[in-house]
Amino acid sequence: MAMTLRLTDDEADALRAYSDASGRSMQDVAREAIRDYLGERSKHRAQTLTRIVHEDAELLKLLSQ
Repeated sequence: MAMTLRLTDDEADALRAYSDASGRSMQDVAREAIRDYLGERSKHRAQTLTRIVHEDAELLKLLSQ
């Protein structure tokens, strides 16, 4: 799927510099950053839900009755 990503001049400059330094395209760097961000968000959400289930087990049990 194609899309347009609008960056500020500073963001584009930073992305370009990182891309040049790593020898990768700006698109590859941006796509990897998005995958990493989404993976971390999913991991964080799962950890938060696990914590809630453990910390609030008694309350959840009462609510389910």
